[in-house]
Amino acid sequence: MTSADPHLLDPDHLPTPFTADEIRIGCQPGRMIRALVEQQGASPLIHVTRFTSADADGAEQEAWDETVDGVPLGEPKVRRSRWLDFQGHASFPASTTEVTEESIEIPAGRFDCLVYTQRDGGSIQRFWFARSLPGMPIRFEERDGALMTWARGRLERRSQDVGTWPSRTAYSGRGW
Repeated sequence: MTSADPHLLDPDHLPTPFTADEIRIGCQPGRMIRALVEQQGASPLIHVTRFTSADADGAEQEAWDETVDGVPLGEPKVRRSRWLDFQGHASFPASTTEVTEESIEIPAGRFDCLVYTQRDGGSIQRFWFARSLPGMPIRFEERDGALMTWARGRLERRSQDVGTWPSRTAYSGRGW
């Protein structure tokens, strides 16, 4: 790290939306994230990530996919990640990325977000990071020109998340 700003991991990149410490505080054991995944040419599915243990350096998570009806599509996969690695996933080159602010409404609720838009030729990737939920983006989409090729969005807030919110499960089959 070459900067005193803990949000800046690379001098050629934009500041990240959260520091490793903010992610650590926000992703304690019990936090579960359910996201609708829509990919061109495939049936929608739900991707689930659950934090099972954490320490000062990182966390262990279980992840699995389900049908939109909640039927598991395989066994959970367990992995360990460092907090700094989580932060690094949101470190984008300044030359190809812009950051804007936007409020969005998704099935999990309404969120004020930092939106990172990365352009590479005709491909565009957009990541919505909710200011109130340190960690992974609450929405992600990838476009090739005008065609949406991949999308992922948070479906609910659960009491296991940071703070206490009412659960709001809402997949209606409409997509995003």
